[in-house]
Amino acid sequence: MFIEQAQQFKHDSWRYWVGMVFVFIIWQLGSIPLAVAVFGKVMQQEGDLEALSQDPNAIMQVLSPNMTLFLILLAFAIGLGGLLLWVNRVHEQSFRSLTTSRAKIDYRRFWFGFLLIAGTTVVMTLVEYVMNPESFEVQFNLGPFLGLLIIAVLMIPLQTSFEEYFFRAYIFQGLGLMTRNRWVPLVLTSIVFGGMHAFNPEVEKMGGIIMLYYIGTGLFLGVITLMDEGLELALGFHAGNNLVGALLVTADWTAFQTHSIFKDVSDPSAGLDTMLPVFVIYPLFLWLMARQYGWSDWSRKLIGPVLSIHESKQSDQVNGKSLTQ
Repeated sequence: MFIEQAQQFKHDSWRYWVGMVFVFIIWQLGSIPLAVAVFGKVMQQEGDLEALSQDPNAIMQVLSPNMTLFLILLAFAIGLGGLLLWVNRVHEQSFRSLTTSRAKIDYRRFWFGFLLIAGTTVVMTLVEYVMNPESFEVQFNLGPFLGLLIIAVLMIPLQTSFEEYFFRAYIFQGLGLMTRNRWVPLVLTSIVFGGMHAFNPEVEKMGGIIMLYYIGTGLFLGVITLMDEGLELALGFHAGNNLVGALLVTADWTAFQTHSIFKDVSDPSAGLDTMLPVFVIYPLFLWLMARQYGWSDWSRKLIGPVLSIHESKQSDQVNGKSLTQ
């Protein structure tokens, strides 16, 4: 029903195709403040702009980590605003229907997803620190950390919400209605979501195999969205993953370089531990969520056809589902 309910609003194919381009452009325009700030700082210091352009990762070193993080996240916040404006004005679709198939947004599901990954990340990081202390450097500094905390709490949920609403809501619903099935948006958004991270410095340092982690994460988020018929779990999970990650650990070779508590000083490499989330932890999370929310009929929800509103309601009644749950 999460995909099907978009049929209640203006859902012509052109609205989705133009919308995807419009939102992408707005998102990229949101990067202008970062470019202006970097350009201004380099000019002020009489730096070498040409050398900077040849090493995109060096851009992250021009400003302070907190200012760089804020300006990076600002682009996603602007993209989110553009997406919600397009959905509201062009599709005349409600925010609730873009978020969930339930009668109202279930914030308890958001916090379940958030706490699940946040708690797991904290425990795994502390275990890794105890087992391999030589791989970490404690860099906690109260002043810069408090600045990071404020920026992260305010801005990272906007960044992750943009990615979830764009990929797992807007494109999910658009491709689902256009192709009349569920597996196409699930697979395509997972690949595109992973591809969006292809230019992260982690890929250069750890090799192309790390893309399996990014694509696998997109697939996991897509599966929980389809199975739960709503975005709440994915929103909470993504926010918890990025927020706790930014506050706990940074490294010289990561996309987010922050005033975190720890700095990873180990030699980066993609091994079995990198694939652990995709092949072990994510399946375990799926099992926990399925038990918590009573998921069933996996094949229909993941690879079944997208029905009309009437057919979808009949199918939900047959499967004993109430949209108020």
